[in-house]
Amino acid sequence: MKITEGYMPYLGYQTWYRIAGETKGDKKPIILLHGGPGSTHNSLELLDPLAEDGRMVITYDQIGCGNSYLDGHPKLWTLETWMNELISLIKHLGLDEFHLLGQSWGGMLTIAYVSDVGKGVKSAVLSSTLPSSQLWGKEQHRNIRFMSEEDQAAIAEAEKSGCFEGEAYEKAVAVFMERHCYSPPKPSDPECIRREKKSGSEAYLYGWGPNEFSPMGSLKDFDYTEKLKEWTVPALIISGTDDLSTPLINKTMYDAIPDARWELFAGCRHTVYAEEREKYLALVSKWLAAHD
Repeated sequence: MKITEGYMPYLGYQTWYRIAGETKGDKKPIILLHGGPGSTHNSLELLDPLAEDGRMVITYDQIGCGNSYLDGHPKLWTLETWMNELISLIKHLGLDEFHLLGQSWGGMLTIAYVSDVGKGVKSAVLSSTLPSSQLWGKEQHRNIRFMSEEDQAAIAEAEKSGCFEGEAYEKAVAVFMERHCYSPPKPSDPECIRREKKSGSEAYLYGWGPNEFSPMGSLKDFDYTEKLKEWTVPALIISGTDDLSTPLINKTMYDAIPDARWELFAGCRHTVYAEEREKYLALVSKWLAAHD
C-alpha cells in the first residue's frame, strides 16, 4: 500500500499528514480526526485497510502533538485553531468531496465542521464522541459512582482542592481509564499502538482539562446538540457499552441527527476500532461504499 507523508504550513508552524492508498474510481477520500486534544494519529493507522479497495485514507497530527508538536502557546488551544487547521488541510490537499471520521475529540471537531461549514462532506462517522462537554462530564461522574469508595474520595478531593495530582488521585484515574478507555499496550499489540508518541499535554490541559471527567478548558462550553437537528449529512454513530462515550451520550446524538445509524459494540471501551478492529472496519467500509 502506498503511504505518502508531508507537511502543511499552518500559523507559522507545520501540520504533518499521512495518506494511505490512492483514489480509484468514484471512491471518496476519508479524513480521520484523532482524539485528545493532543493524542496523535498513531492508533488510527489501524484503519489503513479502508484504503485497500481504492480509497485515500488521510490522517494527520493536529497542531500541538505528534509530528506537529508545539507547546508554550496556551491561548492557541481552541476549537477555532483546530477547525481552521482542518479547513486548511482540506484546501491544501485539494479535496472537493470526502468523508469525515472523528474519534472522541476528533468527533467533536467533525460535529463542528459539519454543523458550521459542511462543505464537501459526503458522510460523517462519529466514533466514541460527544455533542456536549457538560453532558460528557456528567456521564463520567455517573461512572465514577461505580468505583470504590476510596477512588471516589480521591477524585472528589482533587476536584474540591483543584490539585489534580498525588498517589491516590493518580491511582483512581488509572482505574477509571482502564475501565472505560484503554489498557496499557502489550507486546502483542500492533506497532502503531506500541509506538512511542509525543502527546500534546498542554493542548489537552488548556483545550479540555486535567482529566476526562473535568472539562475546564476552552472546550468546556462545547454544545452542538441543537445544531445536530439541522444536519443533512448522513451519520454513522459508533460506541461501546463500556465506553467513556456512554450509551446516553450516543443516544442523544442518534435522537438529534435526522439521518443517523447507531452501532453499539458490546463489551468495548473507548477504542472500539482497536478492540473490535475487523468488525469495525467491515462496518465502516460498507458505510462508506453506500455513501460515496
